[in-house]
Amino acid sequence: MYHGAGLSRFPLTTTLSVRNTDPERAITLRSVRYYDTDGELTRRFLEEPRRLGPLGTADFVVQEHDVSGGTGANFIVDWSADRPVSQPVIESVMIGTRSGQGISFTSRGQPIEREPE
Repeated sequence: MYHGAGLSRFPLTTTLSVRNTDPERAITLRSVRYYDTDGELTRRFLEEPRRLGPLGTADFVVQEHDVSGGTGANFIVDWSADRPVSQPVIESVMIGTRSGQGISFTSRGQPIEREPE
């Protein structure tokens, strides 16, 4: 995040949280990918699919000192379920402190709709 006259950066720790909101059924996280400001893949957070039980949560952290994503970094979360489930809540929390000042904010995920090929 930029601050001041826009010339200084204020690095933030980012936590991506994926919450299964279904009280009865599991979902599967197939992939969690992190992209930089230019849209280039920077990191894959999962080596293999991860099951989230009913009301389960998974967190993925990008440390404050990791500036590989730049100021316009993005996550893409690919998930599935074997039966209809309620939509998971996917959001990020960014937080940082420096010189007695703290900054924090959240960002809610948006579904990516694709046309059939």
